[in-house]
Parts: sequence; structure tokens; C-alpha cells
Amino acid sequence: MTITTIVLIVVVILILWVVFAYNRLVRLVNQAKEAWADIQVQLKRRYDLIPNLVEAVKGYAAHESGVFENVTKARSTAMQASTGTPAAQAQAENQLSGTLKSLFAVAEAYPDLKANQNFLSLQQELGDTEDKIQASRRFYNTTVMSLNTAEQSFPGNVIANSFGFKPMDLFDLGAADAAAAEPVKVQF
Repeated sequence: MTITTIVLIVVVILILWVVFAYNRLVRLVNQAKEAWADIQVQLKRRYDLIPNLVEAVKGYAAHESGVFENVTKARSTAMQASTGTPAAQAQAENQLSGTLKSLFAVAEAYPDLKANQNFLSLQQELGDTEDKIQASRRFYNTTVMSLNTAEQSFPGNVIANSFGFKPMDLFDLGAADAAAAEPVKVQF
């Protein structure tokens, strides 16, 4: 083997390594984007359920208008935050979860409402949606963690920096508001 052949083999191996490392980062970015889209789908489902839930409770507790306004406002804020960063989305979701808890507290005061089939069905759907949001959030965070680790560890960081890959934010509900970080309790 000549030196030219050895150099050529090393160059080919180096090029293949760069291609594989780049493709791995692209795959991880796309998985993270897909996981974020899954979160958005579940949050949209949640947003669509909330007006129906509010209407079901309104019929029984018309004098609780402040609660209904707060839930509606928080829903609107969360929907607007869906185009922002995961951190902004998480903050808006914290606020929405808190207002939903107050809505369910109002519902607890009305035994007839708790027995209403429509309300029970909406509660069931919201509970299922909350579980799906939590699962989607875990999958997204796992994917982003894998991506960020690949981008920050050697030799992936060389490729990531060379091609302009940026770390992605986790969808973190934050420890600052531990009560809001809990899923909405939907009681039957």
C-alpha cells in the first residue's frame, strides 16, 4: 500500500464518519420536532374540550362567572403560547392547569353536575387527554435530551457546531410551581 492509498482510505473514512454523524443529528432533530408536534396535537385536543366543559358547568353554577372567565382567558393565553418556545408554552399550560383545578372545585360543589352524563364524559376525555399530554411531554423531553447530548459530546459537537445545530429546549413545567406541574385531577 502506498501512502496515497492510506491517505485516501483515511479521507474516505473521515467523510463517512461526518456523513453518519450529521445524519444522526438530523434524525434526532426531526424526532424532536415530531415529538413537539405530538404535544401540540394533545394540547389542541385539550383546548377543544375546555369550552364544552365550561358550558357544562355554567348551566349549574352560573354565579361562578369569575372562574369561567379565568379558564377562558387561560385557554386563550395557552393557545397563543403554542407558537412560542417550550418554556413559554409550559408557563401558559401551568396557568391553564391551575384554572382547570378551580373549575373542577366549582363542579365538586354541585352533586347534580357530578352525576350529569355529559359532564362525566367530558371529564373522562380531559383525563385521557392529560395522560396523553404527559406521555407526549416525556417522549419529547427524552428525544431532546438525546439530541442535546449528541450535540454537546465529542465528537458530535464538532459536527453540530460545523453545521449550525442548536440545542433545543425541554418542555419543563418547572419546579417553581409544583402544584401546577401536577396533572389536572379529574375525579369521577
